[in-house]
Amino acid sequence: MSVSITTTGAEPTRSAIQTMQTQLPPTPAKSNAFADMLFKNVARFFAFFVFMLLAAIMVSLLYGSQETLFKYGAAFLWTNDWDPVNDVYGAVVPIIGTLITAFVALIIAVPVSFGIAMFLTELAPTWLRRPLGTAVELLAAIPSIIYGMWGLFVFVPIFQQYVQPTLINVLGGMPFVGQFFQGAPFGIGLFTAGLVLSIMVIPYIASVMRDVFEVVPPMLKESAYGLGSTTWEVMWRVVLPYTKTGVIGGIMLGLGRALGETMAVTFVIGNSFRLPGSVFDPSNSIASAIANEFNEAGGLQKSSLIELGLILFLITTLVLMASRLMLARLSAAEGKKS
Repeated sequence: MSVSITTTGAEPTRSAIQTMQTQLPPTPAKSNAFADMLFKNVARFFAFFVFMLLAAIMVSLLYGSQETLFKYGAAFLWTNDWDPVNDVYGAVVPIIGTLITAFVALIIAVPVSFGIAMFLTELAPTWLRRPLGTAVELLAAIPSIIYGMWGLFVFVPIFQQYVQPTLINVLGGMPFVGQFFQGAPFGIGLFTAGLVLSIMVIPYIASVMRDVFEVVPPMLKESAYGLGSTTWEVMWRVVLPYTKTGVIGGIMLGLGRALGETMAVTFVIGNSFRLPGSVFDPSNSIASAIANEFNEAGGLQKSSLIELGLILFLITTLVLMASRLMLARLSAAEGKKS
């Protein structure tokens, strides 16, 4: 009697064990383990490949500019002359032109991009958001040479005849600021190049801002609206602090685009190796100087142009490092994250 009871209880136990065994995940085959290891190593290679590529660029720029480095040393950074006839070169004018045009572009593009992103995320009706956002993004698809041609043949004559004289008359007499808005209305110059650059970088900054504004939890914004906040207060005190990392990343993306732009700037900056007395004077940038002279350069001139490329590479790296440091300080000011 006891034997039959034991046998009867064992049969469900065996069936339960067999069912559990069939439900267990299969043991990974050796081929799957090899594929996983291969994927991990390939991903690691591509991650380190970025650093190897940056190092290769740096080495090639150093090698190509060694003639200028040995002749001028650090004095190349503050030498004002650029005279291919006498074989004398300096980087002051291209560096100043690059920094001024990028600064003017950001001063104009950042507020406009913020307004576009705020309108698309908070104010625009639903049916208008997608076509308007697509139209803004299409600006990034226009080739830079088209921007340059439009700036030279359409914008420069209008700016020279109507806008620039007004700015000179209104701002030229102001203390401290007026000295930057004086001179003859050439139409072309640093300010014009900055304006064209601002139009080019607006789609990059506005698209990033719009995307990061859309990820803000609706509860945060609705809570602020419920307390009586206006749209501006919600954007300034809720949305921007929540998305500051993405916003700064978008601005840095636009700044990198402005620093390295070549063709559009070459059309409208004036291509003059003279220190500018105001933002309306013709000047030069690092990218436009390389584009204009590299094809016919040789010897010390070619080495100087390559060193200009090295300087632009370092400027971009320093800007990126400064942005990361600023983000770190902002995070530290908020206290330790829980």
